[in-house]
Amino acid sequence: MLLLHGALGAAPQFDPLVPLLADRFTIHTLNFQGHGGRPFPERPFSIHHCALEVLEWMQEQGMEQTDIVGYSMGGYVGLYLARHYPSHVGRLLTLGTKFDWNPEGAARDTKMLNPEAMQQKVPQFYSALQERHGPGNLDELLRRTAEMMTRLGESPEVTPEDLAQIHHHVRVAVGDRDQMVSIQETAAAYRQLPNGQCAVLPATPHPIEKVPLPRLVAEIQEFFC
Repeated sequence: MLLLHGALGAAPQFDPLVPLLADRFTIHTLNFQGHGGRPFPERPFSIHHCALEVLEWMQEQGMEQTDIVGYSMGGYVGLYLARHYPSHVGRLLTLGTKFDWNPEGAARDTKMLNPEAMQQKVPQFYSALQERHGPGNLDELLRRTAEMMTRLGESPEVTPEDLAQIHHHVRVAVGDRDQMVSIQETAAAYRQLPNGQCAVLPATPHPIEKVPLPRLVAEIQEFFC
């Protein structure tokens, strides 16, 4: 099973979760380029290239297929893989993945990725991101992530039509207190999936650090076992 992190995330965020799953699953994680201290690619960020990174990693591991748990952007990458590289994906569970991409929403969300504004409004969060990605990397990560989100707002890389072509068993999950992703957009995505399931996790906000782990572990075990 491969755990995929979110847009400003990194693999170590899953460290508290991994031992809770290790008795039933062989767990793998990775950092996308530009995250967790990894060098930035020469090309811009995109979901397509994140998917290619996963395929390259799988090839290095000698892995033909994997189940995926994708948090936020990681779930979007998992869906892209299932749509365009279906033989490499088993089952897929997404958590807190944004489906409703449009220019207005992307413009609103990218305002929160301004480095100067973050330092003023959420200095502790900014410092935590610096520690996660490296002080010299964070501002570039924020810039590239904002550019990717703008492009997604203009041209989503996973459309409702794409979801309708995914025949894997997919569970899309969202927290009932998620302020980034709505229950409505998650349910709309579920309705497009031929073999989809939808789960709403109680008392669960968006940040992965605040997701109740027993609840998430139960979802994963029930879906994949």
